[in-house]
Amino acid sequence: MEINKTKVIELLKLRGLNDRAEWVDRQLPARIDVYDNASLLATLSINPDELADDPPSDRDDSPSNR
Repeated sequence: MEINKTKVIELLKLRGLNDRAEWVDRQLPARIDVYDNASLLATLSINPDELADDPPSDRDDSPSNR
């Protein structure tokens, strides 16, 4: 599973952790693999499940689903 780096940065800034937010912005890719970075996310007290991308909607307009 991956999460968007922007969400992590926003959460850290909301907590007043601007230096850590800047570090994350400089050091991590745009999409953060939660398994590879589990220790880092735990250190930052970030629950990846709370920042996971919204699941796709149930509505699918593809021709095969009409």
